[in-house]
Amino acid sequence: MNKNYFVYIMASKPKGAAYIGMTSDLSRRVYEHRLGLIDGYTKRFHIKKLVYYEIYDEVILAIEREKKLKKWRRDWKLALIEARNPQWNDLYPSLNY
Repeated sequence: MNKNYFVYIMASKPKGAAYIGMTSDLSRRVYEHRLGLIDGYTKRFHIKKLVYYEIYDEVILAIEREKKLKKWRRDWKLALIEARNPQWNDLYPSLNY
């Protein structure tokens, strides 16, 4: 069985504060963000909505993508989210990867 790695974007609200991360357990990681269990940016700015994610089967590809997205301009990141999730719905309840 292949292990999956996830690059994800969380947001406080549509077009609000956003956070990009990478994990091998998306459900657990988003749950931790939602409960404020992780000190830092997401806790400080109440970033609790999973609005975008990508799945990779190689960790190096996920790490490279995360680093690349973090360097993107804000408007590019917003366009990426809106292309797949135009309503900025919270994707956490529907995770079924």
